[in-house]
Amino acid sequence: MEELEELKERMSQERPVDWDAFPDLGLYMDQIISYMPRQLIHYGDGDVLTSAMVNNYIKDGLLPRAEGKRYSQTHLAYLTAICVLKQVLSVREVKGLLAVGEQRKGSTQGLYDYFCQQLDGVLTETAQCIPGDGEEEDLPRLALGLALRSYANRLACQRVLDIMANHGMPGELPGKHHKEKK
Repeated sequence: MEELEELKERMSQERPVDWDAFPDLGLYMDQIISYMPRQLIHYGDGDVLTSAMVNNYIKDGLLPRAEGKRYSQTHLAYLTAICVLKQVLSVREVKGLLAVGEQRKGSTQGLYDYFCQQLDGVLTETAQCIPGDGEEEDLPRLALGLALRSYANRLACQRVLDIMANHGMPGELPGKHHKEKK
């Protein structure tokens, strides 16, 4: 099936740019908004990122304030991670996870490089689960399998985040994560 082949190919090949490939000059908000869809695998007509989202991430402490009205490599790295992680985690959970990650990796660049490495692995793994020659009647089975894998991963993630909170991991906010809404 052609659509599955295209999905498999995109998940196997499309990745966010390396840190060194980010623009090395500050970008304005409209440039950030137009840049971010290139960082992510995206389907549909919905916005990947809006200026209101960026402003909310800054307000919530997920993203540093712009330098003047310009956004740097640091902002692009954080926005890439935030746009991916917010699909499955709450803003609070993303904030805590990124804070712990940056502390452990020592820098925003170290965190971004690690994030991209991990993303590459899971995208490749998921692409390998997609049959290249799938028939239309196989689609419900494939969709169910992917959904159940997402469910299992979400359960495991929630438990790990709870364990992190219980162990007082730096950057993590106390409290139960699974009761929050995304």
